[in-house]
Amino acid sequence: MSALISDHAVPSDLPRTLAALRSSGHTHRPVKDEVRANLLRRMRSGEDRFPGIVGFDETVLPHLERALLARHDVVLLGERGQGKTRLIRTIAGLLDEWSPVVEGCPVNDHPDAPVCTRCRRLAAEAGDDLPVAWRHRDDRYGEKLSTPDTGVGDLIGDVDPVRLAEGRSLGDPETVHYGLVPRANRGVFCLNELPDLAARIQVALLNVLEERDVQIRGYALRLPLDVLLVASANPEDYTNRGRIITPLKDRFGAEIRTHYPPGLDDEVALIGQEAHLVGAMVPRHLVEVVARFTRLVRDSSSVDDRSGVSARFAIAAIETAAASAVRRAALVAEDHPVARVCDLPPVVETLRGKVEFEVSEEGREDEVLRHLLRRATAETFRATLGGVDLGPLIDRFAEGATVESGELVGAAELLRRVGPLPGLAELMARLAPGGGVDGDGDAPEGPGEMPGHAAAALEFALEGLYLNRRLSKDTIGGGAVYRT
Repeated sequence: MSALISDHAVPSDLPRTLAALRSSGHTHRPVKDEVRANLLRRMRSGEDRFPGIVGFDETVLPHLERALLARHDVVLLGERGQGKTRLIRTIAGLLDEWSPVVEGCPVNDHPDAPVCTRCRRLAAEAGDDLPVAWRHRDDRYGEKLSTPDTGVGDLIGDVDPVRLAEGRSLGDPETVHYGLVPRANRGVFCLNELPDLAARIQVALLNVLEERDVQIRGYALRLPLDVLLVASANPEDYTNRGRIITPLKDRFGAEIRTHYPPGLDDEVALIGQEAHLVGAMVPRHLVEVVARFTRLVRDSSSVDDRSGVSARFAIAAIETAAASAVRRAALVAEDHPVARVCDLPPVVETLRGKVEFEVSEEGREDEVLRHLLRRATAETFRATLGGVDLGPLIDRFAEGATVESGELVGAAELLRRVGPLPGLAELMARLAPGGGVDGDGDAPEGPGEMPGHAAAALEFALEGLYLNRRLSKDTIGGGAVYRT
């Protein structure tokens, strides 16, 4: 197996010489034609073209499909955490599963059309016996985060001093150590945060994209690269600061705007897909609270809308809530951790650093986030339990009862403090415990989970009644006492 292949075993029936490759009927296609053909095939068959992408079906993806069908290089514009890089990575899935290369070629030349000096020499010497290796589509994707310290040598290449020491001349093309872009030849290359590249580095990309040569240490090397280039950028950097030079912007065929999930269901689906929970269950109603909370923060006038509120905000919130449930289970000896409303307020301090507030809100950051979390909880309560008869629960408090809950009160203990409650089964059914986000298998489904789900539903009802002014609540440390 070629050293180019990392994680995938090359099928034994693939041709290993140029003659065998030609006999197999293989046809050399430019990478953009390859992507175009595979995209069309998936569209006709109804396959998922961009797996794992949520909320872009009617907006971003049609534009991206048109760009790929037109063989365009693409710039994706959007605020942080909108899934730009995730989307770019799925484009590599539109490449052929296996692609032939000249064995040992640093720029992945096709055996039928080598472009680098080394491979052209080898092709002339070996003829039909030219050795062929195979690359998996996963190995044909390259990515670079554009940082101010990125140099021409990183992206394009530089002279290799070791080869010079071997006696080669400075003008010998084989003294070049190729950078990331040439090494992505015949593949997809992603430049994240393109505006952060210094202008002189952007100029170096012009030759690669248009003139099809690279200029290194004073000499030009003809290198007709076959690359699909996709870049991401923040629209603030792109439009206001003007940090992408005009000639480079002109080289991209398509400019596509991304966005945050358009609807609540999309936000919930994204959280469920991306959150990594370990040993805990987060019920559906809590996922909805976090999704609404995230959307309220994005829309808040207290938050700098130019920076955006990443989808990672919601994902981190759910993961922290699940971790809080695991912590409680360890401290009070619960077998199956289930997150509850009391696990949400502690995430505010964790998430504060993910939000850029307006200058006028300095010192009020926690207050703003806690207010929006309460709003999200109240809205979710009305949406999920608006028609449920909670009279028996309210009557319990009318008789003078109080219930203390908190992040260190176990599920069984909370249920004991409330006592038998008519209508609890209906309450649990309305909150659909099976629609939440599960962990890694440490929280199995079945009757053993019932105390945790019952406690989660009951505490959510108590908090909803408090937020709708049907009950009072005293907050003491990490606990809360509900009363009339």
